[in-house]
Amino acid sequence: MAQISKKFISFLVVLAMLFTVAFASERRLVPGGHTTGIKLFSDGVVVVRTVPVDTEKGSSHPAKTAGLKEGDLILKINGKAVDTNEELKAEVEKCKGIAAEIVYRRGDDTKTVRVTPEKSKDGTHQLGLWVRDSMAGIGTVTFIDPQSGEFGALGHGICDVETNFLIPMRAGSVMESKVKAVHKGAAGSPGELVGDYELREDSGVIRKNTDQGIFGVFTKDCDWMKREALPIAEKHEVELGSATILSNVDGNDVREYQIKITQIYEEKEENGKSMMIRITDPKLIEKTGGIVQGMSGSPIIQNGKLIGAVTHVLINDPLVGYGIFIENMLDVAS
Repeated sequence: MAQISKKFISFLVVLAMLFTVAFASERRLVPGGHTTGIKLFSDGVVVVRTVPVDTEKGSSHPAKTAGLKEGDLILKINGKAVDTNEELKAEVEKCKGIAAEIVYRRGDDTKTVRVTPEKSKDGTHQLGLWVRDSMAGIGTVTFIDPQSGEFGALGHGICDVETNFLIPMRAGSVMESKVKAVHKGAAGSPGELVGDYELREDSGVIRKNTDQGIFGVFTKDCDWMKREALPIAEKHEVELGSATILSNVDGNDVREYQIKITQIYEEKEENGKSMMIRITDPKLIEKTGGIVQGMSGSPIIQNGKLIGAVTHVLINDPLVGYGIFIENMLDVAS
């Protein structure tokens, strides 16, 4: 009886695996290509850098001396959780120069340290830190699930611009946007899309900020979401050669542009770098100079299937960049 049960369980496991593969191969997603405004609030306060406090006795470095450094995430002061710059400032001022117990996260480790705020020449008490609690910008939506409204964007995580550390997310949202200008890319000088978006009106929520992209759900429909849904490709289906990307580099207009996949890194891929691509479309090159900031997340299409998203550009050659497999994004999204 036990043997029959084991065989039956094995059969169910295999059946479930086959169902999962079949579902993945039949799943259809709407390719995005439109930019979106992004707001992200950190879970804690990110240390951007340590700085001297200008006191009556000269310069002091309380935070640096205590061992805090850029990339640390301050979680609590004297047992009180802090999520914003204002909360941090208020708790430091309450100390009135008495040593404060600070709980912070560095990588995967949570640590505690005592720091004595110094009184600066302007009369405020300071730790000697520059900190950040949020960010805003634009990126490109990669896909939307037509059934649930769930989306993926960017193909890489949102990192602090100073420290390059992935921002631990407390809350986030997306907003409608349009491209009002383009700063063209050139060798050694990455370009960017300049977006216009409404910070006070959200069109969706962000649920995850990961190395493979940001993920969430749209709560408001837009016209550009009505594009035909496409089947998704598995890694082994991606080929060297011609493909296209969908990008929004002018107003609200999403267009298809020609690219070439020149290398595939299925065995040794890094986060956001599953394939190398080259922009070949003369119209896109004329408009942007190649891949620019804000285009991250532009869906890559090959043989009628959604295969991935643009993620990075090579600083010394804006025509060349990287893309991530859509399979990698969906693994994290789920």
